Amino acid sequence: MLVMAYGRSYDLPYVITRGNNVYGPHQFPEKAIPKFIMLAKRGLQIPLHGDGMATRSYMHVADAANAFDSILHHGEDRGVYNIGAQEERTVRSVAEDICKELKLNADNVVTYVKDRQFNDRRYFIDCSKLLSLGWKQEKSWEDGLRETIAWYEKNGENDYWGNLSSALVAHPTGGHVTASPNVFDEIAGSTAEGKAEGAVEANKPVFLVYGRTGWIGGMLGRLLEEQGHKYYYGAARLYDRKAVEDDIARCKPTHILNAAGITGRPNVDWCESHKKETIQTNVTGMLTLVDLADKNGIHVTNFATGCIYSYDEKHPIGGPGFTEDDPPNFGGSFYSHTKGMVEDLLKNYDNVLQLRLRMPIDNRLDNPRNFIFKIANYDCVVNVPNSMTVLDELVPYAIDGALRKLSGVYNFTNPGAISHNEVLQLYKDYCSPNYTWKNFSLEEQDKILAAPRSNNELCDKKIKSAWPQILDIKESLIKYVFEPNKQRGGKVRGGAKGEC
Repeated sequence: MLVMAYGRSYDLPYVITRGNNVYGPHQFPEKAIPKFIMLAKRGLQIPLHGDGMATRSYMHVADAANAFDSILHHGEDRGVYNIGAQEERTVRSVAEDICKELKLNADNVVTYVKDRQFNDRRYFIDCSKLLSLGWKQEKSWEDGLRETIAWYEKNGENDYWGNLSSALVAHPTGGHVTASPNVFDEIAGSTAEGKAEGAVEANKPVFLVYGRTGWIGGMLGRLLEEQGHKYYYGAARLYDRKAVEDDIARCKPTHILNAAGITGRPNVDWCESHKKETIQTNVTGMLTLVDLADKNGIHVTNFATGCIYSYDEKHPIGGPGFTEDDPPNFGGSFYSHTKGMVEDLLKNYDNVLQLRLRMPIDNRLDNPRNFIFKIANYDCVVNVPNSMTVLDELVPYAIDGALRKLSGVYNFTNPGAISHNEVLQLYKDYCSPNYTWKNFSLEEQDKILAAPRSNNELCDKKIKSAWPQILDIKESLIKYVFEPNKQRGGKVRGGAKGEC
């Protein structure tokens, strides 16, 4: 602000750059990456602040220098440019990558200490203005980290900086650098003290999961188990406030993952004749859960739906997708009506991450809830492009979003849209060469349904900002669904005929 003020007051030229989390050789070891390297290679413990799940986007110093050069030669006078990497990673994952490169077991090396005050959970900047100058990130994380570790293995001892005891502690406060032959002995003692001080206050995540017998709830349990997280399944019906309170008291969670809800069996038409049950779970239950979580300081990730929109004049097929801020325009089914209502109410809570799924798919082709299973067994299908969710790719992102304590609404679908015919053609190409199907119109479909269906494409800008590595829908289907089933001979079994 001061630079801008002087520039405007005295008509001075200036360029402002905003960068963060640069790493590489020669960096003073007060910073996380060199500190972690120097401690780990000496067999000392790496202290992580809080639960270690703060998220950063790390850029190699060579890319940062190239960015400055691009801005200097091609940037505009009085321009402001963000400089940042396009990949995000948790501090815990950085420590794990360093341990892996040094052939150490991170579980034995990493320890958790008291979080530092005012520690940002996440900051991620938009660098599109810099990218428009022709700059791009060249150094991969793997190569940059490997080169950085090699440099510190060669140079990171006393003879380069002197006594680092004030820098390598868990919570450095600065200080004069003096020579000391026993620096690592000093750090070993201070790290042990930091561990003892922070052991009680360490904030490892504890998950409470609702939806144990459901499709996504089961996936969440398996993933949390694989990732080594502590978790419990809730026993309460969500509309039973006392039972939910008991679950929270019993499990003491830091995070709640809610995959419980009524969608109807075999499809959402069930909700048309069971409106009271639908309201109890999808509206009353959800509001009860979030309200209790808010009172107890617990983050909630809720698996919601994107079936609250339908193509219209502003959002035609092939046009712009519906954003997270667009008001719902589809209430043709009672299910969609309740979901749109509760999503709007939950926006008033700042502890909630709402993930809008659509037409979910996983790699189990024999799963009756799988969108591919459904349409492959229909006598006839419509052919409309839609946003869809490949669960094998995106459910792990849900856990990541919970750990990062993201909040607000996210269109939780793979980028792009794909039609029913395109999905079935992929199934035919990869799994069942003799498979055939028939199409019919939306008007013909409406005649046999109790309630209309939502067809739409959701905007993918926000999800790509949070998870830049996400694959578009066709690539994700091939990688996570069709290739694995091709290798194991997976096919859709019969049993759902006549539900088109």
